[in-house]
Amino acid sequence: MEATSFTQITNLNSIDLSSPDINNSVSLLKQACLDSGFFYVVNHGISQEFMDEVFEASKKFFDLPINEKMKLLRNEKHRGYTPVLDELLDPEHQVQAIGDFKEGYYIGVEVPDDDPEAEKPFYGPNVWPATDILPGWRETMEKYYSQALEVARAVARIIALALDLSEDFFDKPEMLGNPIATLRLLHYGSGQVSEPSKGIFGAGAHSDYGLITLLATDDVVGLQICKDWDAKPQIWENVPPVKGAFIVNLGDMLERWSNGVFKSTMHRVLGNGQERYSIPYFVEPSHECLVECLPTCKSETNPPKFPPVRCGEYLSQRYRDTHADLSKYNKS
Repeated sequence: MEATSFTQITNLNSIDLSSPDINNSVSLLKQACLDSGFFYVVNHGISQEFMDEVFEASKKFFDLPINEKMKLLRNEKHRGYTPVLDELLDPEHQVQAIGDFKEGYYIGVEVPDDDPEAEKPFYGPNVWPATDILPGWRETMEKYYSQALEVARAVARIIALALDLSEDFFDKPEMLGNPIATLRLLHYGSGQVSEPSKGIFGAGAHSDYGLITLLATDDVVGLQICKDWDAKPQIWENVPPVKGAFIVNLGDMLERWSNGVFKSTMHRVLGNGQERYSIPYFVEPSHECLVECLPTCKSETNPPKFPPVRCGEYLSQRYRDTHADLSKYNKS
């Protein structure tokens, strides 16, 4: 099913968030955003000990019996458990034959049911495992959620400078001051080997939807990127895990904001038979944020390539396109 392609190992820039040389960080990040839309972030302030704790907590959840996990099946707000094959990330290119061979768990913006914000997509109460089954699990995830958001804001400030904007551009209330941030735990089971020629993937080829994604992984390879989707043959590059680093990539909204200057690059996950855990953290602006071409990214000879779009509407459509209808699950 897949067009001819071949694979090589990529070499990504590394951004040190502890570096006092902001000009160097901006230069490295800008080069990465123009080239692949992927880079590493190191010295981000989240300790390795705590990262290990988060991964251990993730493993404990996925080790639960399937009937316990299905009690926490995702809802229409995209909170909770997503079973294997629930998500088909590449519905558009007629390449993926069946849903992704991964299971996941969504954690989003925590908003009480009686809060007016809860009427919007992606805002509402989270779904949590019972404390007698996984004691302390919620507290671990909430702590990581808040720490990762601060890392994302620090990265966004460097991105703003790379786009010739003020450093605090993305700190506005309608952007990362009140973001739609989604933490997702992912588990790729042992024994599952992807076969691209048959349309079988751990995660199908896709671009991320929002502003940026912070990806924490274990030491098992699997992530691949394709810098030029239209190339024949396609070149897929393995992104090696780096201990203690986030793999950061840009999303569709930043590509739209930057008028296509910065790339939201296609990527996928291939299973090699080894069990693999990863934790992406998706950071999008608020529901009402209007994403339109930035003033520094357009001119008379380079007019806006994308129409303005509301963040919440765009996200809702992308999720509908890639997730199974909840009616397929018998919740009785």
